[in-house]
Amino acid sequence: MSLFTELKRRNVLRAGVLYAGAVWALAQGIAQLTPVVGAPEWSARWFLIAAAIGFPFWIAFAWFYEFTPQGLKRESEIDPADSIAHSTGRKLDFWIIGIMALAIVLLVTNTFVLRRDATSIADKATTRAITARPAKVPQKSVAVLPFANDSGKQDEQFFSDGLSEDLITALSQFDGLKVISRKSAFHFRNSKDDNKIIGEKLGVAHLLEGSVRRQGEEVRISAELVNASDGRILWSQRYDKPYKDLFALQDDITQAVADALKAKLMSAPGIVVQSDRPPSGNLDAYIAYQHGLAFNDLGSEAGLRQAVDAFDQAIRLDPHYAAAYARLSLAWNGLAAQVLSGAQTVVQANARARHAVNTALELDPDSSPAHQALAYLLLNVEMDWTGAKVEAQRALKLAPNDPSAQFDLSIALATEGHVQQAVDLTREALVADPRHDGWYYWLAVYLAGLGRLDEARQAASTAIALQPTADGYHGQLAIVEILQGDDKAALAAAQQESPGLWHATAVALALQFGAGPTAAEGALKQLVDRFADQGPYQIAGVYALRRDPDNMFKWLDHAWTRRDPGIGYLLFDPFILRFQDDPRFAAFCKKVGLPTTTDAVAMP
Repeated sequence: MSLFTELKRRNVLRAGVLYAGAVWALAQGIAQLTPVVGAPEWSARWFLIAAAIGFPFWIAFAWFYEFTPQGLKRESEIDPADSIAHSTGRKLDFWIIGIMALAIVLLVTNTFVLRRDATSIADKATTRAITARPAKVPQKSVAVLPFANDSGKQDEQFFSDGLSEDLITALSQFDGLKVISRKSAFHFRNSKDDNKIIGEKLGVAHLLEGSVRRQGEEVRISAELVNASDGRILWSQRYDKPYKDLFALQDDITQAVADALKAKLMSAPGIVVQSDRPPSGNLDAYIAYQHGLAFNDLGSEAGLRQAVDAFDQAIRLDPHYAAAYARLSLAWNGLAAQVLSGAQTVVQANARARHAVNTALELDPDSSPAHQALAYLLLNVEMDWTGAKVEAQRALKLAPNDPSAQFDLSIALATEGHVQQAVDLTREALVADPRHDGWYYWLAVYLAGLGRLDEARQAASTAIALQPTADGYHGQLAIVEILQGDDKAALAAAQQESPGLWHATAVALALQFGAGPTAAEGALKQLVDRFADQGPYQIAGVYALRRDPDNMFKWLDHAWTRRDPGIGYLLFDPFILRFQDDPRFAAFCKKVGLPTTTDAVAMP
């Protein structure tokens, strides 16, 4: 008798299918119930590991043993004539059908019920907010699409991206010319959309596109300026030049596009021409800098660490590269605020950020990115709210067409309680960078603080649709759903957060109403046990939602002791602001240097 036939006769195959189906169904059930009962996040993972370990033992059991009318017996002890393996197999078939049906029901529930709210909102945002067409597109507007890399080498992509980035920076210096930022323009790399659709999505009348081919010490660049609405080519040129003349080539293209659009350089007082180029003209340093920008755009821990390495390399190649020092400071600041844990590690990262920004300002006092980096340092590390606003204002004055400078000022203004001004500036920044998911997230935060919940939901959903895996976006949507009183939608959004502080906070918040006291207290305890040092401000927010001001103020004090950057949310936090009439609120604001008046709205 073949092995396969014997496996069938002893019902080993059926036992294996039954085991797998039961594990699948139980794993889905555990994943759905974990946040409700306050169980640790790793419960489902360890259940699957245990199930995998147990599988060969289950198979061995099915091989050696058989159920008989007299009970469980070893298969070798049963006379073939007395075996009821066939009857047992039919019963196993019914069990398999039942278990698989249960697993499918759980899967459908998870997909179409628990996740329905957040995903449907994101889908609506995709068609409504993201692809919204501006009522009026300014004639003097252009998007520089990423130039195609025709060199046939993947590592040359950064070279062609650097050309596009430099053109964006250079064109942003022209008065009255709307220029789309890198993040939104590069979204259309290898896009199948035609020029008209791209122009409508970005809100511009013109597109600058082209290709780059580098062979040895020679470079060929083809560029053309296209009317987005009808595809007419307004200007085109092909350049064959030595590689060392790249920057001069970029200047020629910039001037030709500006002439075609009849744009002139800005000349208002305080404006200084900004450049990402290394002062030495070292092209290898420039390419390393472009590597850093690309890694930084990934928005992940790995991306930030790679960005640090790339900016360090650019600085080694040109020690006077102010722009690289500024970006290095921002990368270290991002690691310290979002990723690193352990007091000593965070202190070291912030010290590196401080040294980098100080060096950038020594090398170029009029560098807008350097003043932006200093604003972030003052905001997230020094807790110098006024100083941060001054630096953000300085950065915007130096580069008034830079949407990142507009957005940075919005954060400084919101921190001091000027939330409506922050909303206006963020929306203005999104005009030039309409597909920036992070800015939609912050817009949702500001609008929730103002009590404009429908707008906040749309902004959070747009951020999710643009970048579904980013940390915090589903958590912010959960906050909006809580404020709207929809506990099921809040929990559905919270469950989609990535594991870590954001997930634990969002679930703890979502379970504070509608899930029962056991689940609510369990989720809070888990948050405190795991993130007491990393997220004291978030813990204070959960206590605020629980209407427990004593513990809320205790954890706010702990957040101040830990210098938690979350304190910057205080004057637009809809949960904390419920207690802004408590004398302890004004006392805390005074202690941390924040004003006690705000245009935010305390939620009921």
